[in-house]
Amino acid sequence: MSIDMSQFYQIFFEEAEEHLAEMERLLLSLDIDHPGDEDLNAIFRAAHSIKGGSGTFGFSDVAEVTHVLESLLDKLRKGELAIRKEMIDSFLRTMDVIKLQLAAHRGEGERDEEAEKAICRELEAFSEPEEPSGNIELTLQPGEHDALLERLKEIGKVDIVEHAEQGPWRIRIETPQSESMVREMLEFFLSPDAFTLSGGEEEAYGFFEPAQEDVAYGFFEPVQEEEAYGFFEPQQEAPQQPPEKTREEAQPSQKTTHKQASQGETIRVSVEKVDQLINLVGELVITEAMLAQTTAGLDAAAFETLQASLAQLERNTRDLQESVMSIRMMPISFVFSRFPRLVRDLAGKLDKQVELITEGENTELDKGLIERIADPLTHLVRNSLDHGIEPISKRIAADKDPVGKIRLRAFHRGGNIVVEVSDDGAGLNRKKILEKAASRGLAVHEGMPDQEVWQLIFEAGFSTAEVVTDVSGRGVGMDVVKRNIHELGGRIEIDSVEGEGTRISISLPLTLAILDGMSIGVSDQTLIIPLNCIVETLQPQKSEIKSVGGEKRLLGVRGEFVPLIVLHEVFNLPPKAQDIEQGVAVIVEVDSRKTALIVDDLLGQHQVVIKSLESNYRKVHGISGATIMGDGRVALILDVGELLAA
Repeated sequence: MSIDMSQFYQIFFEEAEEHLAEMERLLLSLDIDHPGDEDLNAIFRAAHSIKGGSGTFGFSDVAEVTHVLESLLDKLRKGELAIRKEMIDSFLRTMDVIKLQLAAHRGEGERDEEAEKAICRELEAFSEPEEPSGNIELTLQPGEHDALLERLKEIGKVDIVEHAEQGPWRIRIETPQSESMVREMLEFFLSPDAFTLSGGEEEAYGFFEPAQEDVAYGFFEPVQEEEAYGFFEPQQEAPQQPPEKTREEAQPSQKTTHKQASQGETIRVSVEKVDQLINLVGELVITEAMLAQTTAGLDAAAFETLQASLAQLERNTRDLQESVMSIRMMPISFVFSRFPRLVRDLAGKLDKQVELITEGENTELDKGLIERIADPLTHLVRNSLDHGIEPISKRIAADKDPVGKIRLRAFHRGGNIVVEVSDDGAGLNRKKILEKAASRGLAVHEGMPDQEVWQLIFEAGFSTAEVVTDVSGRGVGMDVVKRNIHELGGRIEIDSVEGEGTRISISLPLTLAILDGMSIGVSDQTLIIPLNCIVETLQPQKSEIKSVGGEKRLLGVRGEFVPLIVLHEVFNLPPKAQDIEQGVAVIVEVDSRKTALIVDDLLGQHQVVIKSLESNYRKVHGISGATIMGDGRVALILDVGELLAA
């Protein structure tokens, strides 16, 4: 009976992506001068696993590239070759090619066969071990020979074959060093046109041909002195038992083995199944709230047992809800892990030296947020590299460390998660931002607080860059970043000191499925205000309400005036009270802007399950979603950011 292997494709793709991500992490953190054996072995095993899986499923193009990569990695881990920076660059490019191949097999693009052939040739060139050169002939131009003779004697026997007072010298060096090593030493002291070098023969290696005294790797052949890692097999080496122990002594107890295995066991479950489970738990929370509200008016003495049971049900439901929600929680390292490569490549392109520091990688966030926060963070990191971190010459002139630092930090604050992108670069230029804003017709003035000035960079098309590059400068991006963060129910704030650096903080809810909110009454409707937006509530006084231009109204709050929005007017509802001072003012804040929302009643604080209004009905201005209250009624959730922007 034949097995349909296509049913396992998705698992292979996921595991291959995990191996590639681990390889990239290890390569970027590898110490070129003193590479660790464990790191080199781990990189090799990842490549070997991808090759084995791709061969199993018939993805021969992936298997061919990873075979060449694996062969080179094997030489490195055995010490037959010394790792160099150029190799790291080639390995990273190889991973990009493999990613394209995997995407093509998933039906998400096309292969680049020329790139595949080119990267294989590049890797094969590294795979050729350089033999000792023997005799190397060197021709030095006039004026260059005296200072070098003593240095050349340090690496071998030096004979002067031909010399002239005004002409070039021909020198023969008998050395165990390779020609490329001698060339690198000479280029440290001389320009390339000041000498010529010849001698030292290299063995040519063909595609897939093993080097002399090396192991030949077939797609399913075992690796010499290494455990063979097949698809679905564990990615760790089995410990060797001492030869003097008997089989029984070496065998761990059944209880211990089971315990060790269970600690690391995982299963792969489709996101759709998890989402369905979360939705059902949300419905359970709503049902529990309905039961609690129904029994609230009953006689306490007669229904004491029922009420105690409902209280226990509420506790169990909350525990179940938190447990189920945790299934979708992922460490933010899934996002942070993409930035070391980005910073490395872009810093090289911009000719800057940049160190990336990450903190709080294990901070967990809902999977949906993880996926949607990646692009905004990428834009912010690119901005820090391009606009924030200064060129090396400017940093030295400003008495700063030539190596700029970009810091990615994630931590919990209250019921939210905060992600910070900061740098020690030039900081924001207040004067330049104000001048640019004024030239675009924005209402600005010199007395604006810094926080308001910094928010101007989020205006569509706003850019202070003098030169447009392929990295940035077109004024596209920061407005999208802000919009995306607001769509996630988050806030974004900027702190900057000119000459010292900039910090951008993004505050997000832990999940998109549950919201802590304050229920309010507006006319005969119940609305929900996200709790993280609320600053305070107060009773407005008539003397504190001012009118500007006959239409715009302001409310005085502790010496400052904030815009005033009457919610029954916004949603065209019949007023419950005729005068504003008869309502309640809820002071909310988004992006450092405060506004007073006038409501009729404060009903209480709740944790509500969010339902999409747009997918079930349509987009409504000022509304981000809906929920079902304990009495079965639908309550709309306010989009405070959209209300303030109107």
